[in-house]
Amino acid sequence: MTVKNTSRRRWAPGVVVGIVAALALSACSSDPAPTNTAGTGGQQPPADSSQINALPAKLTITPAAGAQDVAPGEPVQIQVTGGTVGSVTLTNAEGKPVAGAPASDKHSWTTTEPLGYGKSYTWAGDAVGADGKSVPISGSFTTVKPKKQVSGHLNVGDNQTYGIAMPIVVTFPSRVADKASVERALKVETTPKTEGSWAWLEGDTAAHWRPKEYFKPGTTVKVEAKLYGVKMGDGVYGKEDITSSFSIGRSQIVKGNTQSHRMQVIRDGQQVADYPVSYGLDSDPGRVTHSGTHVVMSKSATYSMSNPRYNYTDVNVPWAVRISNNGEFIHGLAASIWAQGKKNISHGCLNLSPANAKEYFDGVLTGDPVEIEGSTQQLSSKDGDYSDWTYAWADWTKLSALNS
Repeated sequence: MTVKNTSRRRWAPGVVVGIVAALALSACSSDPAPTNTAGTGGQQPPADSSQINALPAKLTITPAAGAQDVAPGEPVQIQVTGGTVGSVTLTNAEGKPVAGAPASDKHSWTTTEPLGYGKSYTWAGDAVGADGKSVPISGSFTTVKPKKQVSGHLNVGDNQTYGIAMPIVVTFPSRVADKASVERALKVETTPKTEGSWAWLEGDTAAHWRPKEYFKPGTTVKVEAKLYGVKMGDGVYGKEDITSSFSIGRSQIVKGNTQSHRMQVIRDGQQVADYPVSYGLDSDPGRVTHSGTHVVMSKSATYSMSNPRYNYTDVNVPWAVRISNNGEFIHGLAASIWAQGKKNISHGCLNLSPANAKEYFDGVLTGDPVEIEGSTQQLSSKDGDYSDWTYAWADWTKLSALNS
């Protein structure tokens, strides 16, 4: 006779919880148990983040080692990725070091003086990587020997005051083939900030800069043409840098109408004069005064006028203010007083009485705009300097070598 034990076994609460937790871990985990590593008590050693990120320095040397015909105006620099520059020297063939300095973060080193033409240069020094190891800096390059060096000429002078329409012009002795390289070397800074653009005119022999609108009175301007070492194309390179700092004076605009035979002088928004004028003869396209925005270019107390086409030479006139290279002036002429304010009889100039011409002459600045309307002929680039304001802004910006 077999007797079954029907009594229930009682489990402690902690034992039950432990069994449930063990079963849950067994059911939810399919990964094998970790293998003990000798000497680590069964745990993996932690990764050293400093060792993971400790990479050697990587150098970028400009110009590259072995480069030839390098333009001295191009960047000369050591750049370091994953480290910092240590000692750096760049020496010429005579062993003379070129001046240079590291950036504040020591991730680069750049020359601070220009290189010479037709010279060889050698790098020496090192950079230190994040891994603490030194990487040597070495290599040599040579600069170009130009076929010809040329200088530019600025039309504005230091500490001068100009009118609100004054363009900035850098003129070269011959056509510039690489206009983009030259334009990148040109810089205009204004206070207050003024929107403007360069344009290539005169058969690509001159770069003109003008603002979108007339300068604000009192604007200060600094122009830099860092032309030394710049490649101009066809083996020609820049000879020297040129700079100028000047200011813009009061606002003065002349508004003339060939049909009313008058011209008004507007200064700082107020009309200060209204003169009777005799403009160029309307019936002759060779004599008519051109409509459009002229710019005062220069002035002379007396000027000798000649025009063989119309059979006169060496006619001296007083208080002559040139407003275009096509022969147009504002000047005094007593002989035409009878026609001034009534009839156009000149050969393109604006004739005033000598007294009125003197009054205008005394207050004019180079760079003042002279806006003329009413005639059958328009001022254009064919008339030479300064035709800058005859272009619409959209058309003007297309003449930049960097926008085309």
